[in-house]
Amino acid sequence: MQASLEQVAQINVLAGLPLADQVSLQRHTLVQSYSKGEIILHEGDRLPAKLYAVVSGTIQITKTATTGKETILRNLADGEIFAAPALLGNGTSPATVMAESDCEILTVERDALLKAIQQQPDIAIRMLVVLNNRIQLLHETVHGLVSERATIRLVRLILYFADKSGTVSTPQGESLKTELSYYRMARSVGIAYEECLRLIKSLKSVITYSRGGKIIIIDRQKLEAIASGAVSFENI
Repeated sequence: MQASLEQVAQINVLAGLPLADQVSLQRHTLVQSYSKGEIILHEGDRLPAKLYAVVSGTIQITKTATTGKETILRNLADGEIFAAPALLGNGTSPATVMAESDCEILTVERDALLKAIQQQPDIAIRMLVVLNNRIQLLHETVHGLVSERATIRLVRLILYFADKSGTVSTPQGESLKTELSYYRMARSVGIAYEECLRLIKSLKSVITYSRGGKIIIIDRQKLEAIASGAVSFENI
């Protein structure tokens, strides 16, 4: 199904395009629906020359090591682009993309996008900003896996989702809007499920965890101190 003009305008890197450019791109779009848990792209798939973006819902991007261990690289929501190698690389998916919830994925043919970029170079600048931010985040993740303690990586993950998705004020503290299960956190920071369970229990004075992945930050200042390395979690 072809995307609507509203869906085209919803994509972050295309936001603000003149109506004429949106209409021109619209003719080269496709929107497909995926159910929760459905694989959108498999790692190693050959990718058609298109821009991929999330129209609604959320997706999860994972990488599998030669040992079979799977790590969550990132989660993306409405308006965000993914699968950059389809446009800029060798056309092979570097990771697996799964629908974290029911979602809709919009694609734009590369030739149509390049033509739009010639008319509106800001599109390319926005794409470079997005990709640069992800490279920086990936660098920090790799650095953390190599040199930082698991507790710091875990705390930084919690703070990342607190800032990205927001929190709700409760009598106990800041409740994360995003639910983070033990399994999801373990895969995101490269530790075993059992170790994640142990570390969360060790942080009980600064966060609370309840069934389903509901996390409440009790003491954000101390949590940030742990994340920075200023306070050892043994001393909390």
